[in-house]
Amino acid sequence: MENNVVGWFEIPVTDMERAKKFYETVFEFEIQVQDFHGTQMGWFPFNESAPGAAGSLVKQADYEPSEDKGVLIYFSASDIISELNRVKAAGGKIIQEKTLIAEDIGYMALFLDLEGNRIALHCRE
Repeated sequence: MENNVVGWFEIPVTDMERAKKFYETVFEFEIQVQDFHGTQMGWFPFNESAPGAAGSLVKQADYEPSEDKGVLIYFSASDIISELNRVKAAGGKIIQEKTLIAEDIGYMALFLDLEGNRIALHCRE
């Protein structure tokens, strides 16, 4: 396989500014928002030469946040505990605290963003 299986992801939002501020707070990076004929997209930072998938927040009539349906996105975390603390501080809700998946896979956690999406974190330690 030449590339990772996941090539792109979109997180549905109902309030772009609220979602943008939440993700910028949790992950400590900047999101650029553009409007494409009524569809707002907030671009997550992306490095073409680094591993991983690109993606965006999307505000559009057909996109609906969900805490228990649909795709579950795992963000790579350097320190799950720190990021969960920032989730709480930004107003998100922790669904599952840092949990060992398996020694050779690492740890995961789940949270709800301010839009009502279920999002996961993953790290090796």
